[in-house]
Amino acid sequence: MNELPHPVPGAPATPPTGEAERPRAPASLHGELLVALRDYIVEGNLADGARVPERDLCERFGVSRTPLREALKVLASEGLIDLLPNRGARIRPLRPHDIHELFDVMGGLEALAGRLACEKVEEAEIAEVERLHYEMYGYYLRRDLHGYFRCNQAIHLAIVAAARNATLDETYRTLSARLRRTRYAANLDQHRDRWGQAMREHEAMLDALRRRDGRELSDILFLHLRNKQLAALDVHQGASDGAGALPQDETSVA
Repeated sequence: MNELPHPVPGAPATPPTGEAERPRAPASLHGELLVALRDYIVEGNLADGARVPERDLCERFGVSRTPLREALKVLASEGLIDLLPNRGARIRPLRPHDIHELFDVMGGLEALAGRLACEKVEEAEIAEVERLHYEMYGYYLRRDLHGYFRCNQAIHLAIVAAARNATLDETYRTLSARLRRTRYAANLDQHRDRWGQAMREHEAMLDALRRRDGRELSDILFLHLRNKQLAALDVHQGASDGAGALPQDETSVA
């Protein structure tokens, strides 16, 4: 793997401790279940097209079927699963044609967001993207794909938010939800060293954003999505050839 540029000094942010001991409201518990269930599906623990095993998931997350089904409704609205009348739910598969089209549109949206963000972004927002970037870099070094992906998505959302365009933001979030599982899987493309390649592209993104070079950031973001598209298609093809669910050994990603 090609070496990444050495990060500027600054310790990555670490999650706060002690949160588990605080009393949690029902709304908080619902939100936690939704996040945990979404991550479980996005990270490939169930194969494309597989039935969602409600009983197993209730046991795994320690909840009854009522809150689980409420969470499934949200994930269906996001495009991660399909609800089948009287037959439960299944993981929504994306065909290669879908992956091509969605990534092309997402590339255009992110390219536009990059241009607009460089015109309107505030210093505090650049600082937050930088903080997320180095936190993400720390996860990358530890081969923690879960933490890496969380920061990665936050960076992309921050750039879109900095564009100050509500229509762009809403459209982006809708399509991003449909592609979340596929974007996660793209990092598992060992043939293209997608994970390392993505980190190098994010270094270039941060540099362009700091300089407020909208044209350069736009080009980087479009290429970033195009490279992720190719990696996602590779992983999809591998799954179609019999790999099944996404690999779970994150340490094998190089």
